[in-house]
Amino acid sequence: MPAPATAPEPPAPDAGGPHRPLRVHTVLYDGVEEQDFAGPVEAFGVLGHDGRIEQTFVTAEGPRTISTAAGLEVTVRAPWSPRSADVIVVPGGGLGEDSALARQIRLGVLPRALAAARRPGLTLAGVCSGTMLLCAAGLTAGRPCTTHHAAKQDLLARGGLVVDGRVVDDGDLVTCGGVTSGIDLAVWLVERHFGPQAAILVETVLEHERRGTVWRRR
Repeated sequence: MPAPATAPEPPAPDAGGPHRPLRVHTVLYDGVEEQDFAGPVEAFGVLGHDGRIEQTFVTAEGPRTISTAAGLEVTVRAPWSPRSADVIVVPGGGLGEDSALARQIRLGVLPRALAAARRPGLTLAGVCSGTMLLCAAGLTAGRPCTTHHAAKQDLLARGGLVVDGRVVDDGDLVTCGGVTSGIDLAVWLVERHFGPQAAILVETVLEHERRGTVWRRR
């Protein structure tokens, strides 16, 4: 079992600074669940209109076209560049031996890329079963975290300190429960970086009210 990682303090509000936006990279791969990445992208995009957030799609293999769980094709043009990101969002890809998630774990390319990406100042965010990709990268052992309810026992068995909060914030590791909780994760990260008024703006634009608990390390 990997040694527990030590969580640094989360970035202060307005961590993107006045001279550049908060840079959010969303990882895509074949079979990725649409809602897991579309929800956060939509939420972050509210602050993209005024330049506070800059979003990029990436894959661990570099520029290519991926096919989502529903067969939608998305062309990713940006290179894998974790040092150019402030937040990396890792969406899920189903569960079970035949799932896209399991294929990514067996291939090992994405888990190795995520493990190598970790550095001070970077937040890794797992949405739904995407937390299990962070787990495969050795990034959840001994850390408070959560995932889709159907994967919680597996996450626990692999050394994660599973918390029942809808969003679990452990500094540079932020995870959430299933599917639509990805929207809540994104709104929480907006609040963490830009304050509650920015989060309220996102909720108003999306006509979305967060629910459940945000567990935060003290």
